[in-house]
Amino acid sequence: MSNVPQGKTNSIVLTEGPSRAAARAMLRGVGFSKEDLHKPIIGIANTWTEIGPCNYHLRDVAAAVKEGIREAGGTPMEFNTVTISDGITMGTEGMKASLISRDMIADSIELVSRGNSFDGLVCIAGCDKNMPGAVMALARLDIPGMMLYGGSIAPGHLHVGADGKPDPSSSKEIDITIQQVFEAIGSHAAGKITDAQLEEVEASACPGAGACGGQFTANTMAMAGEFLGISPIQLTGVPATSSEKHSASREAGKLVMELVRMGVKPSQILTRESLEDAISAVCASGGSTNAVLHLIAIAHELNIPLSMDDFDKISERTPFICDLQPGGKQVAKDYQDAGGSRLLAQRLVEKDLLHGKTPTVTGKSLREEAEAAVETPGQNVILPWSAPLKPTGGLVILRGNLAPEGCVVKVAGHERIHHTGTARVFDSEDACFHAVEAGEINPNDVLVIRYEGPRGGPGMREMLAVTAAIKGIPELSETVALLTDGRFSGATRGLMAGHVAPEAQLGGPIAAVREGDTITFDIPGRKLELNISDEEMTTRLKDFRAPEPRYKRGVFAKYASSVSSASLGAVTN
Repeated sequence: MSNVPQGKTNSIVLTEGPSRAAARAMLRGVGFSKEDLHKPIIGIANTWTEIGPCNYHLRDVAAAVKEGIREAGGTPMEFNTVTISDGITMGTEGMKASLISRDMIADSIELVSRGNSFDGLVCIAGCDKNMPGAVMALARLDIPGMMLYGGSIAPGHLHVGADGKPDPSSSKEIDITIQQVFEAIGSHAAGKITDAQLEEVEASACPGAGACGGQFTANTMAMAGEFLGISPIQLTGVPATSSEKHSASREAGKLVMELVRMGVKPSQILTRESLEDAISAVCASGGSTNAVLHLIAIAHELNIPLSMDDFDKISERTPFICDLQPGGKQVAKDYQDAGGSRLLAQRLVEKDLLHGKTPTVTGKSLREEAEAAVETPGQNVILPWSAPLKPTGGLVILRGNLAPEGCVVKVAGHERIHHTGTARVFDSEDACFHAVEAGEINPNDVLVIRYEGPRGGPGMREMLAVTAAIKGIPELSETVALLTDGRFSGATRGLMAGHVAPEAQLGGPIAAVREGDTITFDIPGRKLELNISDEEMTTRLKDFRAPEPRYKRGVFAKYASSVSSASLGAVTN
């Protein structure tokens, strides 16, 4: 035992001593040598799948990480976990599996890691729920480790005519992401583009592997991982198909061995201050509102109090300075090329909006990493404080008789600060989407989509199919509002959208809304109101009867029976 290398702590019980000969024999049967088994053993949790581009390349990323671990004196052991592609399942019943998968990812990583007594852990993530699920597992296990992002997809290229519509004969070319495909679906439904033009957009948007290119949930949570300190800043942000991806991933493998040798645990990295730093970055970048849900869930794993109000306070003092889709123009590759998260951290330090003093997985604090930022001359993605896109952050929290636990509204990408409109009530996303496609929505309407919450869905699916379809209809995109007890991530430019808690399935006030009511969004006043009397609200909710659960057995039913409110992170433990 005196010859056990530094960092081999947990796996001693698995591989050391005469009594472990049978275990060693089985491990040697899959290719590990005698020498391999006496080194620190590092679990590689891989979310690889052939189902979608976000995770398709992660075997290559894992191979590079394993190279780095071996070079640094460790033995990697790779295993798989589940993943769901949000972009592919969007708008279908299958999208309900997405949020459910977050907690299953955390549970499965925990199970395999505890079962195999790993000394360290690298979680390789590619899609929306992979990253928060991975960080939740790291927080829960509290063994040295990191979350490594597989990287963003490269932008697609589309030839367009003078009218901005697809035209393969035109010499004008623009960058596009999956966002433009959803928008094109709306334009096609409204008769604005032809079948052939929709096909042009579809064929151009995803040129290869990597996660959706805008500041949607995947890139938001990847960036949040850097600011939390649990992902290696700048390395993790290298795009999926970049020539630098292999070397960056190999370097991450070496870094995890340093964490193992030094005994640096996630609990030393994931603190209240690092959570606030991640929130600041989300607000400054116009990131996905899903960050609220996921960061609260991560805080829950750490027993750190964090609420929606914390996001509102930080957003109020943090200007919005990153010009990224869906609210802006640029994509994640442009963000990385401009200087990436080191540059954004440097900006936040300049404005005294970052703590940045806790250690990160690189061995340096976030402030030290910010000092190493290199800004690309002439970049127009991470803007200076003298020219913010908005004086406050990209999201706000509203409260009122429709949202006693809070309503998250993404304000990046639209200028409206007040909206009162007629409620159009839909008891599923599908019903609303069909109404948009059928031309049944009027300017100024408030689309209310309910029974899509954590329990009611179950699974709280996103509304990107609806929001993007609305964007494809110009007379609606700048005038309607959307309210849901489900989720939305890519609220498109011009659209005001919010998701409320508690949900309709639990008798939340959104269940009381009736067709023809009026609803008011008051962004400066932080109010969301259904314009009826308190007495009428009480009467309506008194008569409320929850609908029968949509699933009565299986994983969806198990999830619905244990999941918390979205305001608490929609956690299952």
